[in-house]
Formats: sequence, C-alpha cells, structure tokens
Amino acid sequence: MKVVEFKNLRREEGQIFYIRRYYCVTVLDLPTGISEHPTRFSIEMNGLGNKTIDISIENQVNYPLLPVKKAITEYILTEDREGRLPC
Repeated sequence: MKVVEFKNLRREEGQIFYIRRYYCVTVLDLPTGISEHPTRFSIEMNGLGNKTIDISIENQVNYPLLPVKKAITEYILTEDREGRLPC
C-alpha cells in the first residue's frame, strides 16, 4: 500500500496563519488495485515547530484505515519538507 500522488491539490484560504488546509484527490496503490479518494487534510504548526496533521477521507477505502492514514501522513510530510505543497 502506498500513496501514488495527490491530484488537483489546492489550498483552502483561512484566517489562521499557522494552519494550512488542503483539498485533493489521493491516488492510492492498494493490493486490490489503484483507487482515488477525495481527501481533506490540514497541517498545524505549534509554537515549538512540531506539525500536527489531520486527515479526512470522504469516501470508504477498501483497506484498513490506520495504515492508509499513516501512509498519507508520511507522504504529506515528505511533500511539505521538499516544498511541493502550495503555500
């Protein structure tokens, strides 16, 4: 199970500067095949620089949810670290 890409990734505007909200279609490579799921996620930075990620998948995934959320979280952190997420 792995995250292939985020399609149509866009940032939602907000008034709080330390929370970034995004909407995308997450493409997952599952053992049963490739699937696409509308996803919302936010990245919140606290005063010490730690990031908290909240993920909401809008339709049902035919795979256990905990490994899916873990893989998406790791993918988000990698994309953010490499500067590929919209600011």
